[in-house]
Parts: sequence; C-alpha cells; structure tokens
Amino acid sequence: MPERHWGHDHPTGGERDDEGTGGRGDRPPTGDPDTSHRGGFGDYGGESGGLIERTFRERIVVVGVQRPGVDDEEVERSLDELEQLVDTAGADVVARMVQRRDAPEPATYIGKGKAGELRRLSDEVDADTVVFDDELTPAQQFNLERLLGRTAIDRTAVILDIFGQNASSQEGKAQVQLAQYRYRLPRLRGKGRSLSQQAGGIGARRGPGETQLEVDRRRILRRMHKLEADLRAIAKHRDTQRKARRRSRLRAVAIVGYTNAGKSTLLNALTEAGVLVENRLFATLDATTRRADLPGGEPVLVTDTVGFIAKLPHQLVEAFKSTLEVVTEADLLVHVVDASAPDPEANIAAVRSVLHEIGAGRVAELLAFNKSDVAAGAAAELVASHPGSVAISAVTGQGLPDLLQAVANRLRALTDVVELHVPFSRGDVLASLHREGEVLVEAAGEAGMVVRARLDAAAASRFAEYRVDGRDSSGSGGSARSPHPSSRSPASGSSPSRSA
Repeated sequence: MPERHWGHDHPTGGERDDEGTGGRGDRPPTGDPDTSHRGGFGDYGGESGGLIERTFRERIVVVGVQRPGVDDEEVERSLDELEQLVDTAGADVVARMVQRRDAPEPATYIGKGKAGELRRLSDEVDADTVVFDDELTPAQQFNLERLLGRTAIDRTAVILDIFGQNASSQEGKAQVQLAQYRYRLPRLRGKGRSLSQQAGGIGARRGPGETQLEVDRRRILRRMHKLEADLRAIAKHRDTQRKARRRSRLRAVAIVGYTNAGKSTLLNALTEAGVLVENRLFATLDATTRRADLPGGEPVLVTDTVGFIAKLPHQLVEAFKSTLEVVTEADLLVHVVDASAPDPEANIAAVRSVLHEIGAGRVAELLAFNKSDVAAGAAAELVASHPGSVAISAVTGQGLPDLLQAVANRLRALTDVVELHVPFSRGDVLASLHREGEVLVEAAGEAGMVVRARLDAAAASRFAEYRVDGRDSSGSGGSARSPHPSSRSPASGSSPSRSA
C-alpha cells in the first residue's frame, strides 16, 4: 500500500542560518547523534529535564500508523490533534509521516525501512524530536532513538508534559509528578559513564557496587512512594470536604467533556466562578466547585473537572483518581460537547470510555452541545440525534436556561414523591422538609399538615414516621424506593439514563 509524508514550511517563514540554529540559540552542529539534537526525553534529553525541551522551540516531526479499518480522515484528525498538543507543549511541528501497517512493528513501531525514511526526513527539516501518535514501549523508544539519532517520544509523553506545565495546586502537581515518574521508570537507561558501576565494599575489598541506573531507579521509587503518601493525605482531606457536602443535602452536578469543549466557560457562566479560560488544550486541571440555583430555586453544587482526550494516558487516569471521584459521586453529569469539533461523536465516545474506566459509567448524563453560536447547524443536528440533549453557547448564554431546566428535571427524576402527615405542633419538621426536598403540595388537614414532597432515599428514611402509608423508604411496597445508580433515570418519562 502507498506510504506518504508531508513536509511543512519552517514555522517562522525565514531562512535557517549556516549553523542550522534557525534563530533558536546555540546548538551543536549536526553529525554526532549524541549531541546533535536536544530533545526533552531519553538518551538525548535536554537540560531542563522536561519531556519537551523549552529552552528553545523544538522542531517536531509527528508520525502515525494507519491500521486496517481506519480511514485517512480519521488518521488526519488524530495527527491534527497531536499537532495541537505539541503546540500547547511549546514546540513546532515541521513535518508529518504516516505508514499503513496491519499492526505496529514490535521492535520499532514502524518498519525499519520507514524508520530510515523518517530519519532522512528529520534530517531534511532539522527536527529535534519525533513524536508518535500511539504509546511506544520502552524497547521501541530505545530502538527508534538509535535509528533516528534524535529523541523519540509518544503522545503520552506530550500530554504528561502539558499537564506538568498547567498543574498549579499542590494536589495537581503531585498527581502529575507521580504520573510522569510511572512513565519514566520503565524507560530509564543510560550510556557511557552513566552506566558505570560505583565501587562498593569496605577498605581494599571493593566490589563492583551498583550502577548509576539502579541508583536512579531507587531514587524515583522513593519519590513515587512519597508522592503516593502525600496524595493519600490529600485524599483524606477531600473525603472530609465531601462528607460536609453530603451533610448539606445539596445535589452534585459534575461538568465533564473533551478538553477545550468549554467546560470552564460553562461553569463561569452558571456560577461566576472566575475559573481560568483559554482556547487551548488542558488549560485547567484542578477541580473547582461552586453553588448554583436551578429554575425552581433548588441549590446545587456544580464542579468543573479536568478535560478528557482520546488515548488519555493510563498513568494520568490512575494518578487523578482521587480528583475524579467527584465525577463518580455526582448525581448528574453534564457532558459538554464541542459542536464545532471535526468529529463530536468520537469525542463523546472518548469521554465515555474514560468515565467507564473510572467507574462513572452508570451516573446519569445530560449532553450539552456547546458553541452553538459558531456551529448552529451542527448543534441542531446533534440535538436531533440525541434525544434529551440541549444546544448551548457558554459564551453568549444562548440555551443556558434550557440547560438549567433540563438539569432540574433530571435531578427531580432521581427522587421519589412521598406523602406525609405532619402534626401542627411540628413546625420544625415542615421546615426540614422544605430544606431537604422539594415540597409540591402543602395543605391543612384535620390533625396536621398534609405534604407531598420529592425526597431522596436518605431524606425519605428520616421522615418515615410521618409517611401516610407508614412504610420505611427501604421497605417493599412503599411509594418511595431507594434509587440505585444502576437504575437511575435522568429524566422524567421513559428516557434512558444515558443519551443514545
């Protein structure tokens, strides 16, 4: 099958100087692969220790493998997204290459012949690093760097680098560092003096000792254990905060979605939270929770979460599990989708895949197709194909009242309507009912107030003695039932818990 690659013009549009520095400062001339290219990872790693070197704008070649059943358009979209990731990380893509294969080559990901072609292309454009669209094994990365004479990294490394740049809170930094160490550990290697053994033993009886590689591995393991302990301590603090929120009896709504879909903009529009908003991938990593009021006056807690992406590194999912627990414990997920994206359905599938991975696949979901101000037609088509969804623009406010009403309807559907008889002398009980549920009907009876209210399972259990049928909410046959996540219905009527 035909193979192809495309070259890009130099991003600055200018001529490279005679030494090939391209205005990026002093750099050794090409020739020796050990000194020619200062990528940010591996044997030819840069001075800053990052996964992408940022003492200058690296020149990057991106590479993908097209497998059977994957069309050209899908490959191009994936590489376009990889280019966005590289740009966000602070580097410039100067060329791309695609190879059609039934499966990646175990030793080098691409074939050795294609690797030789890739080296020639990289030399032509004077690339510092080659970035592959799929995760490389440590052996593949090692072999490729030897064949290419420059750093070879993958999409996972680029995403980890971006997270490292954007993490601001103590928890976020610890989570990203832990993910990076988990990625680095199996890829530790050295050459020359860095692999020499340090002498060990006492006096003249000096044994071979341990290699620098072993010292580095032990140092990373110690650091990982320290980060894991720090994250456990932070998780305890988060658990205390969650208990306080649960005692408040407020419903929890989590905003989830693909990165750069407009989640933070939506949170700001609903709550005036003032969260950082930028038109780039993974602009915010730390979860932010604010209070909002629904059309009926019911207060809810709305949380903005980290964005997801296709091929999200498993290391990040593991490291961010404590942060993502807010998603698994939410009563409703507002899944924000960029209606102007090239393939919104693929983005929806990628987000749902991560939700299932973290155990949030059964939480009720409401699809909100954002950016309808710039893609009105696409948003309308998506809403028509996903019953129960809404079209919004978080920037202009278009559709936000419909979104809030849909959230209120879905949350009400998660509760049960119960009838209670409250003595006139128990005004405190009436006040509690108004605080903890939605009172639908309140009328005076012969010996007290007759109240019909929407209550969740916990509240219905506390007011069980005042129920007209006299049954506990956990008993069989009562009008109130204890909802289980697997049987939650997000909307009144017969709509499924997850939009089709």
